[in-house]
Amino acid sequence: MARDILSTLTPARGSRRKTKRIGRGQGSGHGKTSTKGHKGAKSRSGHKFRLSFEGGQMPLIRRVPKYGFTPRNRVEHQVVNIERLEKLVSDKKIDTAVITPEVLYTTGLISKKNVPVKVLGTGDLKSKLEVSAHAFSKTAKEKIESAGGKATIVS
Repeated sequence: MARDILSTLTPARGSRRKTKRIGRGQGSGHGKTSTKGHKGAKSRSGHKFRLSFEGGQMPLIRRVPKYGFTPRNRVEHQVVNIERLEKLVSDKKIDTAVITPEVLYTTGLISKKNVPVKVLGTGDLKSKLEVSAHAFSKTAKEKIESAGGKATIVS
């Protein structure tokens, strides 16, 4: 029974088409100009237009104005100001005087765990804190150390 079924299998109607045999004479239906039309660059051998070619019209890449510069190796930091750290301590949202990126993430000061953190010097710091971050601004480092704390760079 199974052998009879296998021998009668055929592709579904309309799923298979005959290949276009180009340049095989008039009888094939694709003779003479071989489906390339008459004259012009596209009918010549070796013709290739580049991807951005628009038939002689000014290409989009040249029509659109260009400005600025985007460096390839730019590192985006999540920014935390010193006043926010002071607010954490004054609101008693943290128990320890050691602040790390993990602590900042759990308290909700930063939104992404795997993006580097930079501490900036906006605001005043009265508490003695040990702050660990990926980067510090000059003023932030000075303010932390003047309050008796320590600024440590995490690699």
